[in-house]
Amino acid sequence: MLERIVIVGAGQAGCQAVASLRAEGFEGPITMVGDEFFAPYQRPPLSKTYLMGTMERERLFLKPNAFYAEARCETTYGVPAVSINRAAKEVALADGRTLAYDKLLIATGARVRRIAIPGADLQGIHYLRTIADVDALRPAFQSSKSLAIVGGGYIGLEVAAVAGSEGRSVVVLEAEDRVLKRVTGPATSGFFDAYHRRRGIDIRLGSRLVAIAGEARASQVRLASGETLPADLVLVATGARANDDLARAAGLACQDGILVDELARTGAPGVYAVGDCTRFPSARYGRALRLECVQNAIDQAKAAAATILGKPQRYDPVPWFWSDQYEIKLQIAGIADGCDAIETIGDPRAEHFSVEYRRDGRLIAVDAVNDARAHMLARRRIAQETEAAAAT
Repeated sequence: MLERIVIVGAGQAGCQAVASLRAEGFEGPITMVGDEFFAPYQRPPLSKTYLMGTMERERLFLKPNAFYAEARCETTYGVPAVSINRAAKEVALADGRTLAYDKLLIATGARVRRIAIPGADLQGIHYLRTIADVDALRPAFQSSKSLAIVGGGYIGLEVAAVAGSEGRSVVVLEAEDRVLKRVTGPATSGFFDAYHRRRGIDIRLGSRLVAIAGEARASQVRLASGETLPADLVLVATGARANDDLARAAGLACQDGILVDELARTGAPGVYAVGDCTRFPSARYGRALRLECVQNAIDQAKAAAATILGKPQRYDPVPWFWSDQYEIKLQIAGIADGCDAIETIGDPRAEHFSVEYRRDGRLIAVDAVNDARAHMLARRRIAQETEAAAAT
């Protein structure tokens, strides 16, 4: 009897797993379930071209519907998985159905971090993670006069760029002392801070939101300093957390993400996990990593498929990320945490430069601003230097 594979999660990683399993010759039944009412789609354009209205919804989808039919993958959308019975090898769905499996792949992704402050339930407060989120946010743009964005990370600054390009009044409230602090160094942060300010964005660093005021809908935001600012539209962009609740309830080890090994295996036989919801060991960086990026979703799904089919491939990538803001493209290779030396190559005033991060003399990360060549070379150089270090 052919093995049955159930994939919980219909995102980039789930889609890639289906493609890789079939490409590598798996012939058994595959079932993929997701809690959204859509087939797997790209998330990066949501805060940029899809929000701007320059990208149609159909272009978001990773594969046409015919792909899943041709891949003999049964799909269920809009029905969340509610529990995993490891002893019975079954996944229970919210509609009462159960799915039997021989191998289970968890690809549940991540979800936005919600705020719990006075006024958080008022109308006019938005988050951005899904198609439905953007479909609700876009028309709200048209009637809003003042937009407050809580969080100066990728999503916050990308939306600020879209709103600013449309001539809207925008304030970005960042609790840290610089924007993009979680993902990049001071030089790159400083460049984007200055660029947004020149385009009319009001950036408030060290600003902590404590309340949102209004009658039925938001009209003001209140800061810890006591200052109040007008805001009839509030976008909360304070990061995401791993969707590991289902795995945790099933007794799988989790630590802000499902713990997996370098082959995408959990601690339970026959159960694997990939993508934003996982934390995996990296010899390259000397610690466990949880990555929220397209590269990780695709490459870890490929590794999991290979492991399931008895062709294990150790997963320890040079991760890469990107962000488009106005006419500026930021491409990041590697992870800069723990660096002890930073060097800027080129002139940020020319809007074409890179920043290199080293630890113990070896290159561990590079930020490339409008410099695709530096980004591609960086990925190769980081791979070579960190592999040599990991082997010692």
